[in-house]
Amino acid sequence: MTIAAAAPPIETIGVFDLFKIGIGPSSSHTVGPMHAAADYVARLGAAAADVTRLEVELYGSLAATGHGHGTLTAVLLGLEGRRPDAISSAEVEQRTAEIDRTGRIRLAGVVELPFGVSDLVLSPRTVLPRHSNAVRFSTFAADGRSLDEATYYSIGGGFIVRDGDGAGDGDHGTAPSAVAASHPYRNADDLLRRCEAAGLSIAELTMCNETAAVAESEVRAGILRIRDAMLECVDTGIRRDGVLPGGLSVRRRAPEWHARLLREDPDRSPEFAQEWVNLVALAVNEENAAGGRVVTAPTNGAAGIVPAVLHYAATYSPRARAGADLDDLAVEFLLTAAAIGGIVKRGASISGAEVGCQGEVGSASSMAAGALAAILGGTPAQVENAAEIAMEHNLGLTCDPVGGLVQIPCIERNAIAAGKAINAAKMAMWGDGSHRVSFDQVIETMRQTGRDMSDKYKETATGGLAVNVVEC
Repeated sequence: MTIAAAAPPIETIGVFDLFKIGIGPSSSHTVGPMHAAADYVARLGAAAADVTRLEVELYGSLAATGHGHGTLTAVLLGLEGRRPDAISSAEVEQRTAEIDRTGRIRLAGVVELPFGVSDLVLSPRTVLPRHSNAVRFSTFAADGRSLDEATYYSIGGGFIVRDGDGAGDGDHGTAPSAVAASHPYRNADDLLRRCEAAGLSIAELTMCNETAAVAESEVRAGILRIRDAMLECVDTGIRRDGVLPGGLSVRRRAPEWHARLLREDPDRSPEFAQEWVNLVALAVNEENAAGGRVVTAPTNGAAGIVPAVLHYAATYSPRARAGADLDDLAVEFLLTAAAIGGIVKRGASISGAEVGCQGEVGSASSMAAGALAAILGGTPAQVENAAEIAMEHNLGLTCDPVGGLVQIPCIERNAIAAGKAINAAKMAMWGDGSHRVSFDQVIETMRQTGRDMSDKYKETATGGLAVNVVEC
C-alpha cells in the first residue's frame, strides 16, 4: 500500500509579519540587514566576549546599492545589537557619527572592536544561489580560532533567512507566525472558500487567525500601534523640508504641498481627495528616503501606498463621512491588506531584488486596493477582484532606482500606485466580484515575470532610469 505524503503545513503570514516598524530607506537593504546582524550577535551569546576579529562580506544587490540604501550603517548598528523597530532616527545619526569618528563598534553592545564602514567587504558581482541579497558574518578569537560563521539572506519586507535554518524565514520578529491558524489558506481561492464556508469577511477571518494564541484586544492594540506609526511618519514628513540625502538634490515637496492644501481645501472636500492621497504618499516616502521611521507595508520602498489609501478610506469613504469609528475602520483595513500581502509573499515575492518593483509597489497597491474595497462594503469576492486589478496593472514594473537611492522614481511611484489602488477598488465595487482573471493567476504571472526579468532591473541600479538619468 502506498501512503500519500502529508501535505506541507500552510505557512501563516500575519498582520505583524507584513507590517513592521523600522527605519528607511529600504526594508530589504536596511531593515533586513540590521535584523541579520543583530541576530548573528545574539546567537553568539557569551562567545561575543572572545571576539577579536570580525569579517563581514555583502553580496549581490546588497553590495551593489549598499551605500545608497543605508545597508552599511544598518549592518554596523545591528552588530551592536540594535534593531530597526527599537532605534530612533536620532539614535541612528548619533551612533553612526560616533562610529565614523572612532572607527570602532561595540559588538553586541559590550565588546569594543576596531571596525567601520571601510572594513565591510562589498562583492556586487557575486550572487549567492539562494537570493541576491546576502551577507556573511565571521568572527575569530585572539588565537585565530573561528568562533562562528553564518550567511543571511534579506528576502524582502524585512524578512531574513539564515543558512542552515531550513525553509523558515528568519528569527527575532522577522519570521512568519508559527501559530496554527484557525482558518489556514494557501492562496486567494482558498481564502474565498474559507470566508464563504465560515460566513466571515476577509478581515474577520484574518482576526480569527491572529487570535489563535493572542487575545483580540492585544491584536487590535498592535494594529493601532502600526496605524499610529504610519500617521506619525506622515506628520513628520509634512514638517521636514530641505533636500534629501544622497547627492541627487531631490527636494522635499510634502511641506509645501501640505501648506497649499490647507489654504485651498481646509474642509477636505472630495474634490481634492487625490491631492491629499498624493501628499500622504510623498510625505511617507520622503521620510523613508531620509532614513526616518516608517512602517514596512509590505516594504519600505512601497511604504507610502497603504497609508495614503488608508487616509482616503478614513476621510472620504461613506462610512467615514457617516461618523464610523476610525479605529475600527483602520483595523479592518489593515487586516484585509495583510491577508492580501500574505498571499503575494507566499505565492511570489515582495522583494524588489527578486522580482523587481512589481513585488514592492505592485504588492502594496494590491493590498491597499483590496482593503479599500472592504471598507467600501465589498464582498470577499469584490475585495479579491480589487487586489487582482491593482496587481495586474503593475505587472512587469522594474526596480531601477537612480543612484541606488529610494528616491527616483520611488517617491512619485508610491503616489501613482495609491491612485491605481483607489481606482481598482472602485472598479471592483461596480462589479459583483466575478471576473475572468483570478488574483492567484496574476500572482503566478508576477512570479514568472520576475523570474524572467533581467537582473539589472531588480534593485541593482544597473538598468533603466538608473543608467539613463544623469546624476548631478
